[in-house]
Amino acid sequence: MTVGPLRRGPGDPAFRVTPEGSVWRACRTPAGPGTLRLAARSGEIEAEAWGPGGDWLLESLPAILGGEDDPSPFTPRHRLVHEMHRRHPGLRLTRTRLVLESLIPSILEQKVTSDEAYRAWRLLLQRHGEPAPGPLDRLYVPPTPRTWAMVPSWEWHRAGVDGKRAATIVRAARVARRLEEAAAMDLPAALARLQLIPGIGPWTAAETLQRSNGAPDAITVGDLHVPKIVGYALTGRRGADDAMMLELLAPYEGQRHRACRLILLSGRTPPRRAPRFAPNDISRL
Repeated sequence: MTVGPLRRGPGDPAFRVTPEGSVWRACRTPAGPGTLRLAARSGEIEAEAWGPGGDWLLESLPAILGGEDDPSPFTPRHRLVHEMHRRHPGLRLTRTRLVLESLIPSILEQKVTSDEAYRAWRLLLQRHGEPAPGPLDRLYVPPTPRTWAMVPSWEWHRAGVDGKRAATIVRAARVARRLEEAAAMDLPAALARLQLIPGIGPWTAAETLQRSNGAPDAITVGDLHVPKIVGYALTGRRGADDAMMLELLAPYEGQRHRACRLILLSGRTPPRRAPRFAPNDISRL
């Protein structure tokens, strides 16, 4: 539950869970490419790392596993939230300290289905990333900022990424160093830093900082599904919007993302009334 949000779909080339339960993650750290393997053994976490960024990943391990997250200020205010809090006492918010790593897939997820975004992430990493250090095959380290900025237009098209999202990624890659500084900022300053880039709004910034900063109050607004799920889970009413969600979560000020995580873990969602929209595949155009 802690590192799961770092996985971008079941075919994420930078994240894998092996049949024996080990979690493998390939990253581009400030020290270079690195691969981290995590496994739970008898109540402890066993970790190994490879590559130039291996030592950096091991030093960051407590933050990645939620060791810098402090859930003590959180107080459940709804019966459902209280029950989820009781059922998941080990839930912690990960903090990777890597901004671009979470920002680019969040941009890819703007206003498309999850399957479309996951496909784009998979194709782009396999095409422009590099094989991850270590013994695991078909694991890829995300591209460097320079490589992201140099991806040709036809490769974006092949991955099904429209020009607007592609241009936003290129703009972010060109100022990657300044964006990475947001990992050490408080939430308001980090949100403001990311949203200086045209094409990055509150939704994308929050989705990024939930992972890079472990920000417990980085609430996702502007999402198609989250307000409806929160509204239905807490009131039983359908059709909630951002305003209603924020009103319901007001008692959790400072911990609204944590409250959302617990609500989403409940699996209580409004019943569907219509078929899902078909995804748009611009790569076929």
